[in-house]
Amino acid sequence: MISPEDERAALVASIQAEVQATAAYTGRDHLHPTVLNAIRTVPRHCFVGPEQEASAYLDTPLAIGHGQTISQPYIVALMTDLADVGADAKVLEIGTGSGYQAAVLAEIVDEVYSIERVTALADSAARCLAGLGYTRVHVKAGDGYQGWPEHAPYDAILVTAAVPDPPTPLLEQLKIGGRLVLPLGQSGAKQELTVITRQAEGGFAIRAVLPVSFVPFLRGETDL
Repeated sequence: MISPEDERAALVASIQAEVQATAAYTGRDHLHPTVLNAIRTVPRHCFVGPEQEASAYLDTPLAIGHGQTISQPYIVALMTDLADVGADAKVLEIGTGSGYQAAVLAEIVDEVYSIERVTALADSAARCLAGLGYTRVHVKAGDGYQGWPEHAPYDAILVTAAVPDPPTPLLEQLKIGGRLVLPLGQSGAKQELTVITRQAEGGFAIRAVLPVSFVPFLRGETDL
């Protein structure tokens, strides 16, 4: 029987192959070792339902209920790498989902703040993360469009749902030099994984990285 550790090692190999295959788009032919180590460390099977555990280490998105998904590990790894943050960083995530992306970030950075509009998912993710010892991940239910200004500014902000335009509150909560990593575009239409970097002179540098397909960004909190 293959152990979870061996499955995670195989997943890292699959991600590395995907990185090579998409290098012409992303400009990256490898990911930072800390990112790959985080993928190798986080038990993804803990962030999916029992019916999905057999597929937990496939490089594919999986349904987590409430019309939401846990993202493809390659995309999780790529977004984490694009955030380009160090150990002392503070990161905001919009769209906690099951908590997997937050756990990957917590293997790398000092503090993670994560917002989930579906209350049931926010609660279950918080319990899962706490149970695994991720005490530096802070989860709340709410409208991610407004960010979490009490803890701003952030070294990076990751958005895990597609939005037509960058939310102004999130741009304002970035540090100078901070990066907003998000899929831009409409659900069911063209989307581009995009990196927006806040400039010292007050503007923003925008770079499209990769065609992607994410669930739509929804406003407001829900108890579904």
